[in-house]
Amino acid sequence: MDGWSRTYAGPIKTEWNAIAQSKGFDLIRRVRDKFHVVLRCHTCGAMTAQKLFTLRTAQPACASCRHHAIQAMAQKAGLEFQGYDPEDHKLGVYRAPCGHTLRRQFGQIERIAGGHCKLRCETCHSGKEAEEAADRGWQLMGSDPEGNPNYRIYQHGCGHTQRVARANMQSGRFQCTACGEGWATAPSHIYAIRLELPTGLRVVKLGFSRDPESRLHNQLLLQSGIQAELLRTVPQPTGHAALCQEKALHRALKTSHPDAIIPHEHFRDWLSVKTEIYGIEMTPIILKHLDDIRKK
Repeated sequence: MDGWSRTYAGPIKTEWNAIAQSKGFDLIRRVRDKFHVVLRCHTCGAMTAQKLFTLRTAQPACASCRHHAIQAMAQKAGLEFQGYDPEDHKLGVYRAPCGHTLRRQFGQIERIAGGHCKLRCETCHSGKEAEEAADRGWQLMGSDPEGNPNYRIYQHGCGHTQRVARANMQSGRFQCTACGEGWATAPSHIYAIRLELPTGLRVVKLGFSRDPESRLHNQLLLQSGIQAELLRTVPQPTGHAALCQEKALHRALKTSHPDAIIPHEHFRDWLSVKTEIYGIEMTPIILKHLDDIRKK
C-alpha cells in the first residue's frame, strides 16, 4: 500500500494530460514508479491508480464508478450488494430478499435486473426439492455423485436409495427399482387442459399423467404468459390403463375430426409436446368422451 501512496518524482508530459482529459479524467500525479499515474474521475471525483500504458492505449476504468454501478444493479435486481468475492474477481456477494447470502457473476445480476432470467436461491431451492420428494414418498439425500446438475439422490419409503432426475421427481414419471412402484402401476389420470397462447391460439390438450397439476405447472409450459386451466381429470387405476384409454381416444378423434389437430409448428415455442393438441372447438367433444370414460 505504501508504494501506491508514494509519489514518483518524474515529469508529466502535456500529451498525457490531454489523453486523460479526453477519457474523462484529470491526471493528478505520477505514483509508485515510472509506469503508474493517479487519475481523478470527472464523473464521481474519486481517485484511481492506472498504468500509463492503459491510459495511452485503452479506456481507464474508475473503480468507484464501477462499485456504484454494481450497487445500483444489485438494487434493481432486488438484492443487496455486500462485497466482492475474495477468491474470484468476477463474483460479487449479495443478500437475497429471503435473507440468504448468494455469490453471483456481475453479468448474471445484470441479466436478472434486465428481466432476462430469474434469481434462484440455492438454500430455498433445496428446501423446495425436499418437499417435492416428500410429497411422493421419497427423501432428498443429496446432489448427484456423477455431477449431473439435473439429477439428485433420493431414498424411497422402502429404504432403497436411487438416482433420479429432478424433472421426473416433479412429474412422478419414474419408479423405484427396488419395490417396483412407478407410473405404470401407480394410480393415474386422463386429463383435458384448456390453453390460450400469447399468439392468440386457443387449444385443448388431451393427455394422461400421474399428477395432472404437476404436468401443467412443471412440464407443459415452456414460456410465461400462457393462460391455462385444467378442465377435467378422470382417475384411472394404473398408468398403463390411463395410457391405453388415452391412445384409444386419440385414435378416435383423429378419425372423426382430423382437421382439428393443431400442427406442431403453431405451438412448438410454447408447449413441451409435439402432439395431443386440438383446436378449442373440440373442448365439449373431448369432455364428453372423458365423462363417458368416467361412467364406465
